[in-house]
Amino acid sequence: DKGKAVPVTVATVGTKAVPIEITTFGAVQAQSSVQIKAEVGGNLTRVHFRKGQNIKAGDLLFTIDPRSYKAALDQAKANLVRDRALEENALLNAERSQELLRKGFISRSDNDKAQADAKALSAVSHADEAAVINAKLQVEHCSIRSPINGKAGDLLVSEGTLIKANDVPLVTINQIHPIEVFFSIPQADLPSVRTHMAQMKLKVRASLPKDNRPPEEGDLFFIDNAIDKSTGTVKLGALFKNAQESLWPGQFVNVTLVLAVQNDAIVVPTVALQAGREGKFVFVVKPDKTVAVRPVTVNMTAGAETVIEKGLQIGERVVTDGQLRLVPGAKIEIKAEAQENTKTPGGRS
Repeated sequence: DKGKAVPVTVATVGTKAVPIEITTFGAVQAQSSVQIKAEVGGNLTRVHFRKGQNIKAGDLLFTIDPRSYKAALDQAKANLVRDRALEENALLNAERSQELLRKGFISRSDNDKAQADAKALSAVSHADEAAVINAKLQVEHCSIRSPINGKAGDLLVSEGTLIKANDVPLVTINQIHPIEVFFSIPQADLPSVRTHMAQMKLKVRASLPKDNRPPEEGDLFFIDNAIDKSTGTVKLGALFKNAQESLWPGQFVNVTLVLAVQNDAIVVPTVALQAGREGKFVFVVKPDKTVAVRPVTVNMTAGAETVIEKGLQIGERVVTDGQLRLVPGAKIEIKAEAQENTKTPGGRS
């Protein structure tokens, strides 16, 4: 019966600042991951950290018994002192020999031998200096230090173990401040991402599934140089400070890439939209309390609201509940005005 008013709920079309974003999922990865190995062999006498401890670059991690390496250093130093003394004597002999040759007291061959002896002993001294530097390095390698800031993983050897040089890893250190998140987007979205990235630094939010804490916020820093042909997607990376350590290497996270904010976007509650053969439409309330069908073009859905590209004007009212009983021109009775947070900035967060 067209005469009987249909009870409906309505909402007023308003504007809002709505973020234009791409949502997907990604994987967390340590920015740096270093496997610590021994550069010299020997008895592991001391472990200076606990599993899971925060480590700073330069922190002492392990000590290998340095006594045999210190003995080798002392021997190399002694060889250097001995050969330098021999070199000094040979240089004096060479100088004296030149003088005696000039005065004709010795033959040229005797002088040549004296010069050759001096050169040979100089070379031996240089070799000894290199041996001392190498022996010092071996002693330094007995103290194994962290090359990066990070968090220590499981300890893979225990004190007292005899270890070989460049053999098994002793511990892995992962850098988690900052940390990286990698995710993929459809290739169709790539031009838009590149356009917005050229204008400003793009923000990326990452949160754990079923986690009520606010998402971590980072910056997009990487777009892969090729599209994955098998999936038609391109890989992106974002860098997060991760001060709260809520992101952990190996985790899967929900990712939102914010491209821009569309100011003064025309929005309606998503429940107002109806699907017809021609596409989406809404019931618009006319001044005489009847309704008309209005086709609309949807830009995107942002949570409980939908951004309308064309078809509606600010201030018009649309039906949000009771559409099933409506036909074009039907009389309505407004039960309630839906409380919409329009005309205020800040789209969905």
